[in-house]
Amino acid sequence: MRDALVAAYRGLGRAGLIHGNSGNISVRSAAGMLISPSGTTPERITPESLVEMGLDAAVPGASSEWALHAAIYGERPEIGAVVHTHSDACTALACLGEGLPAFHYGMAGFGGDVRCAPYVTFGTPELAELTVAAIRGRLACLLANHGMVTAGKDLATAVFNAETLERMCRQYLLARAAGSVRILSAEEMRAAQDRYKTYGKPSRSSSRRLRAGVAD
Repeated sequence: MRDALVAAYRGLGRAGLIHGNSGNISVRSAAGMLISPSGTTPERITPESLVEMGLDAAVPGASSEWALHAAIYGERPEIGAVVHTHSDACTALACLGEGLPAFHYGMAGFGGDVRCAPYVTFGTPELAELTVAAIRGRLACLLANHGMVTAGKDLATAVFNAETLERMCRQYLLARAAGSVRILSAEEMRAAQDRYKTYGKPSRSSSRRLRAGVAD
């Protein structure tokens, strides 16, 4: 797991979602969580530098945002990994104090619109509490004048959600700069969410055909 976490952190750096030491990432572990160290960069992070810790107290060397990660794990037992970055488009929208409205059906993957938590000082218990509230029922949120957070059942999903959120924030800002953005209705989002339940999964008839050795 340490190697996978390091690879994911470096991948977020290559993708431009982590600049310098402005990001952290974690996975749930038997002890609580395994989290990136404070002040690291994609170039300097190593498997040995990762910090394994519980969810209830700070540990020397752990990311300054450990409480944010711990709070999400504490409330959401289905969450297996958390990503926090200051990626450009997400942070730009967050600095407007706005969430990301349901302007694209792909947001069904987050559970709907993405809320923005109010600004408080980074690394504080208050930020952890506000983040948990903003991401409740979702897999992503923005942090006002700060950045973004995504979560997932596993590391690959949390990273995918981070990449997707950055892309969608960029698309929304581009659309808004060009004119008035059409927001999907609640009914349209429900329909998209229904489709997402089976998106990328073979149908029962396709599965039967594959088991029988018959290609679609």
